[in-house]
Amino acid sequence: MTKNLKQKRRTRIRRRIRSKVIGTETRPRLSIYKSSKHIYTQLVDDASGNTLAAASTRSADLQSSFKGKKPIEKGEILGKIMAEKALEKKIEQITFDRSGYAYHGIISAIAAGAREAGLKF
Repeated sequence: MTKNLKQKRRTRIRRRIRSKVIGTETRPRLSIYKSSKHIYTQLVDDASGNTLAAASTRSADLQSSFKGKKPIEKGEILGKIMAEKALEKKIEQITFDRSGYAYHGIISAIAAGAREAGLKF
């Protein structure tokens, strides 16, 4: 029963955030989803409905960089990878969408990794 309440609470927070956070082509939204085992990130242009770049801990080409790392370390690496992909597409500024998750742990590690690699938000 508490799981259902937590899901409802996160959904309510997520809707409130998404009503204010909008991604454009020049400043896309960095969206995050985390499951119990993996982390997924996307750069989304909400105006056209396109995903500009995506990365996750499940990506086959990135498995070697995540091997033996703790979840927070994986988040920081994932943030750096997303920043590199954004900078390749000449995107320097983004809006950060934490998707209803509290801004600590993995979520803040992703943000720190992206900032460290050169993104501004």
